Amino acid sequence: MSKNIDGFSKLSKEEKISWISQSHFSHPEDAKKLISSYNHSDSKIQKKHDEFIENSLANYYFPIGVAPNFLINNKTYTLPMAIEESSVVAAACKAAKFWATRGGFKATILGQEKIGQIHFLFQGSFEKLNPLFQEKKVELIKSLENLTQNMQKRGGGILDIELIDKTDLIDHYFQLHLTFDTVDSMGANFINSCLEQIANTFKSMVENHTGFAAEERVVEIVMSILSNYVPNCLVKAEVRCPIEKLGEHEGMPPKYFVQKFIQAIEIAKKEPYRAVTHNKGIMNGVDALVIATGNDFRAVEAGVHAFAAREGSYSSLSNAYVMENDFVFELTLPLSLGTVGGLTQLHPMVKWSMELLGNPNAKELMQIVAVAGLAQNFAALRSLITSGIQKGHMKMHLLNILNQNDASEAQKIKAVDFFKTNAVTHNAVSDFLNTNP
Repeated sequence: MSKNIDGFSKLSKEEKISWISQSHFSHPEDAKKLISSYNHSDSKIQKKHDEFIENSLANYYFPIGVAPNFLINNKTYTLPMAIEESSVVAAACKAAKFWATRGGFKATILGQEKIGQIHFLFQGSFEKLNPLFQEKKVELIKSLENLTQNMQKRGGGILDIELIDKTDLIDHYFQLHLTFDTVDSMGANFINSCLEQIANTFKSMVENHTGFAAEERVVEIVMSILSNYVPNCLVKAEVRCPIEKLGEHEGMPPKYFVQKFIQAIEIAKKEPYRAVTHNKGIMNGVDALVIATGNDFRAVEAGVHAFAAREGSYSSLSNAYVMENDFVFELTLPLSLGTVGGLTQLHPMVKWSMELLGNPNAKELMQIVAVAGLAQNFAALRSLITSGIQKGHMKMHLLNILNQNDASEAQKIKAVDFFKTNAVTHNAVSDFLNTNP
């Protein structure tokens, strides 16, 4: 059967599944049975899922787990975490329990400014364009009142608009750089709608300005789009306690533990190869919570990694130091999150996750997410500088290896007991199963 098809999107779901199965799989009926089995038994819930995207065939499941005992700003939370990596939730739980007895996590919002940009070409000079822009700036903002009035009622809206000369980078290239506060909404659709409308208004202003020569009245709008880089939409999370109260870690005295911990972060600050893996560990916690709460983890990832490279080289997002004999471990992240709009009112599990967290507003969710990243980073670094990352990771990975080897339930029970005191590797598990049929 041909793998090319016209009008695929117009087919029913059953027809799509049949065509996919017949044209792409060596065992069509098995493929059809598998993909069909991942549709939800409740047709209303499945219909909601199907309407999220084009050409939906079924659901792709991630497990959602919980990490209790997170003491954040003197309030205890249980965090929902949607992730497939076996050791992440366990590590978060362990870090949460450790810090709950040492004052817990503190989190602070440093800013909530989001950015949109209108990229355009103008044949004249900045010196000619800027006076017109300054004259019309208030008028430009007022032109958006039909779009911003509801957001303003909630305490948000446009914060500022700037004209920026970028002709040193590209000939005739300028920007209108807008800043927004979207309160509890992530705000992508709101920002993009504002940008497109103000771009048209600005273009008309320039083209009708009699103070410019005819050739200078041409504004070519290249694109109007929000930026996922939000260096002024920041949250800081930290833990702090006297060094002696950290206790021993795998037999390592507190002072030596702190010394090695700080050294590990210094390496991640200076060495990009290490920094990428270091920050990936942070994002294990961040992404798991961002996904569970229906936010855009791709946007968060892009913005966070740009922030990690803001000083010219890619570096650690977290920091640790000693202050007055206190160990201080902190993390600052740019996070553009929403608790209204998007999937928050559509996805049943997102609603469940939000209620689990106490229905936080956007600021509170930013704080919780940053803490999840800090906790994950602490757990990873503690393992790395003591017993090594594989000891705990492979024990959590044991069930995955057993399932890959089609172990029976009886074999799983025996294996879990055996590997409590033995190193977990793929070969060791395979050998164990061969000798314990």
